[in-house]
Amino acid sequence: MSATFSLDGKNAVVTGLSTGIGRAIAEALAREGANVAGDYQKDSDGAAITQGLIEAHGREALIVQGSTADEVHVDALADTVTERWGGLDIWVNNAARIFVKPVIEIETQEWHDLLGANLHGYMYGCRAAARKMAAQDGPGRIINITSQSDVQAISGMSAYVTAKGGILGLTRVLALELAEHDVTVNAVSPGPTDTPLNTTAWTPKARATYIERIGLHRIATPEETADVVCFVASHASRFM
Repeated sequence: MSATFSLDGKNAVVTGLSTGIGRAIAEALAREGANVAGDYQKDSDGAAITQGLIEAHGREALIVQGSTADEVHVDALADTVTERWGGLDIWVNNAARIFVKPVIEIETQEWHDLLGANLHGYMYGCRAAARKMAAQDGPGRIINITSQSDVQAISGMSAYVTAKGGILGLTRVLALELAEHDVTVNAVSPGPTDTPLNTTAWTPKARATYIERIGLHRIATPEETADVVCFVASHASRFM
């Protein structure tokens, strides 16, 4: 592979890597040469599978339990990576929760709990990564996984869509703030993707509608998002 696209020797963090898109991203980054760290909240079995996939590519894995809604946990993850591996090159904010409920039925705490992981956690991750990357030599890559739902609203998902829209705003501002440190900040916004998260959110009618409307007439796989993330994490995206 061309060095422009290679991630050989890079150190990456992927939040929420125990399953779905997070797992696919973690494995893809390892496949391209990066050591991969990350976290999970509850699925220890899934996290163990992801660790095995990373190590199968000959790369180091460092996986801890915790919630991205906890800024202390996020800062500690960044500290651990830089202490263990000597630097932090790539940070992918991916961890997310989801629930489907009309706004008139949403409890205040449900709203805050979802935004804690889906929006505040992204800010904590960006801030932790930015502090490390700005203080070291060489470029850095911060990548926020958001969603097509920020422009294509979905009924019953007000908290989720609000968080995704907020992530795009955060991404745009930080791209300007961190450019002087040679740190790029980008968002990857998948369309409908087959993940365990969406299994509980989609009705059979919703799935059929997606398949009908999408030009390829199929749902995306997590691996297809992961390949895009690998490009954005590489030197090939240096002006993006």
